[in-house]
Amino acid sequence: MALIITDVCINCDVCEPECPNEAIYQGEEIYEIDPNRCTECVGHFDEPQCVQVCPVECIPKDENHMETSEQLLAKYQRLISQSSE
Repeated sequence: MALIITDVCINCDVCEPECPNEAIYQGEEIYEIDPNRCTECVGHFDEPQCVQVCPVECIPKDENHMETSEQLLAKYQRLISQSSE
């Protein structure tokens, strides 16, 4: 499933550059994650990089966007193929 940034976010700017899929962006009040681009770093890393660097631990799994490991890998492959076009 995709990840989500909660309102505990302090806008420290460390998560956004760590995202290999460019899924993290500055929202109106806090950073947000585009669930269509978030693969939990499947295909890139063993662990979600944004979660690794977040100092306030505000990036849980998004219960509204349930995905299996296979679905995350398929999303990664789709994103990679789109970026090479």
